[in-house]
Parts: sequence; structure tokens; C-alpha cells
Amino acid sequence: MENLKNIQPVEDFNWDSYEKGDSYGEKSKEELVKTYDETLNTVKDKEVVMGTVTAMNKREVVVNIGFKSDGVVPMSEFRYNPDLKVGDEVEVYIESQEDKKGQLILSHKKARATRSWDRVNEALEKDEIIKGYIKCRTKGGMIVDVFGIEAFLPGSQIDVKPIRDYDVFVGKTMEFKIVKINQEFKNVVVSHKALIEAELEQQKKDIISKLEKGQILEGTVKNITSYGVFIDLGGVDGLIHITDLSWGRVSHPEEIVKLDQKINVVILDFDDEKKRIALGLKQLTPHPWDALDPNLKVGDKVKGKVVVMADYGAFIEIAPGVEGLIHVSEMSWTQHLRSAQDFMKVGDEVEAVILTLDRDERKMSLGIKQLKADPWENIEERFPVGSRHTAKVRNFTNFGVFVEIEEGVDGLIHISDLSWTKKIKHPSEFTQIGADIDVQVLEIDKENRRLSLGHKQLEENPWDVFETIFTVGSIHEGTIIEMLDKGAVISLPYGVEGFATPKHLVKEDGSQAQVEEKLPFKVIEFNKDAKRIILSHSRVFEDEQKAAQKREKANKRNNRKDDEAPVMSTPIEKTTLGDIEELAALKEKLSGK
Repeated sequence: MENLKNIQPVEDFNWDSYEKGDSYGEKSKEELVKTYDETLNTVKDKEVVMGTVTAMNKREVVVNIGFKSDGVVPMSEFRYNPDLKVGDEVEVYIESQEDKKGQLILSHKKARATRSWDRVNEALEKDEIIKGYIKCRTKGGMIVDVFGIEAFLPGSQIDVKPIRDYDVFVGKTMEFKIVKINQEFKNVVVSHKALIEAELEQQKKDIISKLEKGQILEGTVKNITSYGVFIDLGGVDGLIHITDLSWGRVSHPEEIVKLDQKINVVILDFDDEKKRIALGLKQLTPHPWDALDPNLKVGDKVKGKVVVMADYGAFIEIAPGVEGLIHVSEMSWTQHLRSAQDFMKVGDEVEAVILTLDRDERKMSLGIKQLKADPWENIEERFPVGSRHTAKVRNFTNFGVFVEIEEGVDGLIHISDLSWTKKIKHPSEFTQIGADIDVQVLEIDKENRRLSLGHKQLEENPWDVFETIFTVGSIHEGTIIEMLDKGAVISLPYGVEGFATPKHLVKEDGSQAQVEEKLPFKVIEFNKDAKRIILSHSRVFEDEQKAAQKREKANKRNNRKDDEAPVMSTPIEKTTLGDIEELAALKEKLSGK
């Protein structure tokens, strides 16, 4: 109660006004509003002011600019600055002092854009490091938000090493330097690489100054090409050529290394300025030839894989980095020139015999035909003279046919041993390559690994029979089948052919016989060994004329004798004598036919 007594009423409180609802006393409401407004900042629409962050959440940032109400800015406008916190000063653009809800509308993005062009130019002049937010990918690089301006970050300017996955940078805030501004088109190009290049350049100099041949360094696989691997040695790049990756054959470097893999390498060489550095990986392990079994010798069998094929042979890897060549001539006993691809292909596992071995030169030759017996070792037993076989035609020459009886056993049929009767100018008239042909062994040449073979010997020699038919003086029907400079070829019965010179082709009327004419021909020469029959058409009628002349002379002689002889002589002698000559001529003619 004592305290209550001490409370004194306000002397000038207007109770009448209070009863009427006017609690401001003598000062008007307008005056109070005016006094309140004077304590606040005076702001205008479309103006950039500084404000203080008073609160923030995932969606919005509340900014106090000293106005009667705070403004709200979307958090998305601060993506470029992930370190934003309450108390930070930020620039904002006043869109409107009040919306329908009486809310102050601010934009940080527009405030930045309003001042951004000046700030961008200032940053380029002062070589300033600025922050930017990577918004998205674009062709050749990224789009970066810098002071609200969309700047271009080329892919080559993201880092000192090539970037394989651009997407990991989207949404990141990074430091940049402005490297180029196009004032006319208001284009801005930024670089992150420029920030780290200066530091790397110093590192590079330090590394290069210490480089020595034979030095072993750790590096990171930076890039893989078809010809080699680029290694980052810490700001300095070196190249491992594909041939220096492994002692074995490598078709592509990806078989040996992977991107971003850390590996030890040895420096093989570099240029005077140490800008081109040759590195090696295989040199860190001993050469496989040095580790090859010391007991391995010529004649031993080895197994390996075909790594390279060529027409002349195949390279077989019997251990990583240890290869031997199987020449095509060592793949089969056959003498025919064939391609190595007919026998094997890359990737095949093969067994072979060592033919030569040179450890100093690191060379080895191998053979696979040696795994089979040489077919010529017992050739006399398997293919004796006189034996008959079926062979395959492999090749022709003007003088005969080369055939193969079995793999590695070749023979030659001379053109004269193909047929008893046909005059063959070229073997292709008689048979064809790849065809089977029956043969008889005539002779064995073991030294040159060649058999002399015959085909006609499988049949009896028809010239023994022809000798009894085409006797000298006999006459036969024949057809001219070919005209040559020296005469004509005439087809005779039994498939045999004869030859007539031009003077023996003159007909009775004096004209020359032509191709395809069928005429009688007289045999004027028969040579069994040379298989030669010489014919004449002219002789047929010439001999007849001579015979007729002889008969006429004989008749005249007989007539004279008759006149001189006594009447008592018998006429039978004349008849008999004439008849005998005619019969002889007829017999000759018939026997010819």
C-alpha cells in the first residue's frame, strides 16, 4: 500500500480524450508518424542500397536496410556465396517499397547486375581474384555467375590437367580471374587455371632443374593415346611411348595403365630445355631374355601364343617379351608358296621346335613342321618307281604340270607325258589347277625333293597299234583342223593327228586344200618314237596317175608284142598280165582304205 501512495497521476493527461478513444494526448497522430518516419532511412524504388542479413533459411534471406520493414531475398540469388551468414552486409536493389502485403521487395541479383559491369572491369584492371558460381555446362566449357553476369569458363581453363567430367563442377563456387572482356558484346571470359598456373610454373622449374636420366619418379597417368601415355610428374608432363610400356607386345596402352593411376617411371631422355621428357615403365623390370631358362636349346619344344601375323610368318610369344619367328617355310613340308595366315591366326596357342637361338641378339626362330616326320625320309618305300597315285594339280608351266601327291611330296608331269595321242601346246588344254589327276612315278630325285611323274603311262601306248594301221603308203580319210605357216594339222581316225606340208595339200584341180576339208591322205612317213605321221593328199591322185600311165605303157608294150608274135600265141597271157597289175593296184587301194 505504501508503494501505491507514491504513484502520482500524470498531471497533463487528458482524461476526456482518453474516454473518447484518443490516447495521444495533445500531440496529433500525424506528428507521431512524422517523428517515427524521421528515425528510418528514406528509400526510393529502383535504387541500390546496402543491407544487413538478419535471418536466413534454405529458401530465403531476410535483409534489414533500415526501413520500416525488412526485405526478403530468395536464397537462390546467393548461390555464388555459400559462406553467407547473419550479420553480413549485402547490396540489394529495391524493386518496390511495398507489395500487396506491405512487404518490402528486394533483389540481390539486380543489385549485383547494376554494379557488376564496373566491378568486372575493375577486377580485370587490378588482376583481382573473384568468386563465381558455376551454373551449368555449355558447348566447350561452363557458364559462371560473376557479380550477377553470366561469364564463360572454357574447358581448358578449368584446371591445368584435362577435365574428363565437367558435370562434377556444376553447382560449385570457385575462385577465378577475369582474362578477357568484350566491351561491345559484354562478354566475359574467366579462368580458374590462371590462378594455379603461376604456382605450378615455379614447381615446374624446381622439378625440371632436378631431372636426370635414369631417375625414378612417381607420376599420375594424365592422358592415354594410341601411341603412348602422358604422365604428370607434378606440373611437368612426360611421355611413355607404347614400346616402353612393356617388354611384351602392346596393342593399346589401355592394356597396361588406367587414367589417374599412380605409377613409378624412369627418365630415359629429355631435350635441352627439358620440355620433352621421354619416360619408361618396362625399364624398371629386368629384360625377359635375361630371365629365360638357361637350359633352353635348339631342338627343344616350346609353347606360345601367336602375337603378330605377317604373310612371311608368325611371331610367337613364349614368355612376355620373348618372341620367336616361325617362317612360313617352317610351317609345312609342302614346297608351295602359301601365306602364313593359312596355318594360324593371332591368339592361337601353338607348339613349336626351336631351330635357332641367339641370346646375345635376342632372336629365336621356330618351326612347327618339325613336329611331323619328313615325308622324304622314306620316299622310295612309300612312292616307289612304277607305283600309281592320285595327285592334285598345283601349278602349270609351258613344259609341264606341277602336282602334289601329299603334303610335302611334289612331282612334275612333263607335257610329253600327259597324252599318247594329243599334241598339247600348254597343260591348261589338258587339265586345270585344283583338279585331281592319276599319275605313275617314273623317277625319284631325293636330293631336290622332286618326283618325275607320268599320266599317259597309265594306259597302253596306242602307237604300237597305230604302227600296224598307218603304214607308209596307206590311204586314210582325214580332216584339216588347223592351218599353220609350215603346213596343216590333219585329224585321222582313232584320235590321232598327222601333218602335211603345203605342197602336199594341192588338190587335183590345182587349188589349195582349206581348213575343215575332208580329203583322202596317203601316209608318206610314220615315226613311232617321235609320234609323227607325215601325210600327203597330192600323192593320192599323183600316184594313181603314175599307175595309170604305167598301165598304159604296159598295154602299149603288150600290144606291140602281140602284133609281132605268131597267131598261135594264146591271148590268156595278156589278160593275166593286165589283171595282175590292176589287182595289185586295187589291193593297194583297198588295204589303204
